This record gives sequence, structure tokens and C-alpha cells, in this order.
Amino acid sequence: MERRPAAAILKGMSLHAVTNDTFAAEVLESEKPVLVDFWAAWCPPCRVMDPILDEIAQSRDDIKIVSVDVDNQQELAVEYGVLGMPTFMLFANGAPIASLVGSRPRKRLESELQEALEQQPAGR
Repeated sequence: MERRPAAAILKGMSLHAVTNDTFAAEVLESEKPVLVDFWAAWCPPCRVMDPILDEIAQSRDDIKIVSVDVDNQQELAVEYGVLGMPTFMLFANGAPIASLVGSRPRKRLESELQEALEQQPAGR
């Protein structure tokens, strides 16, 4: 039986994990907005958000959703000032445009994402 990495099991299979090495290419250079889920395995609210993020990732093609395990990617957490988990940081055109801390219902998260996206000027 093939073993999956613990992060894949904890985070579901639809969220792509990014690392210090892949963050620039996956997030900062992305053509579409990217929601980064900064999470930790020991964080119960992070686990509550897993199915919500999976559903959003599967239902929307206008944003990309990736995850960062803060225990394994501490440099990214420090660089972006992540102090609480989960932290959701929305990037557009290579820069963070919104930061949300804590678990929330899907409708609230989608509303907050939409509001942040509408405040961004189109294009690079």
C-alpha cells in the first residue's frame, strides 16, 4: 500500500502544498489570484477549514488555493507575519492584498475574498 505524506492526508487532496522553494513560482508569479492557507497539523480550526477550502478550490477556477504548513515552512510564516492559524492570505499580481485570520463559514470566506478581489485593479 502506497503511503501518502501526512500533509496530504491532513489537508485533503485538492490543495496543492507549496514550500519555500516553490512559493515564488506558485504564488507570486501566478497569473490568477492565489489564496494561501497557512496552517499547522496541531491546529483544530485549520482542520475545520479543510473541507471548506477543498469545496472552494473545486468550485472556482478564478482563484488558485494552495497550502503552507507553517511548521515545515517557518521562513514563509515569518516573512508574511503569520502569527495565528489558520491565516488565509490572498495574493494578486505578486503581492498580498488581504489577510484573514481564523476559521469562518464558507459564505463569509467567499464574501471576503470577493470583496478583496473587487478592490484590486485589473491586470498586472
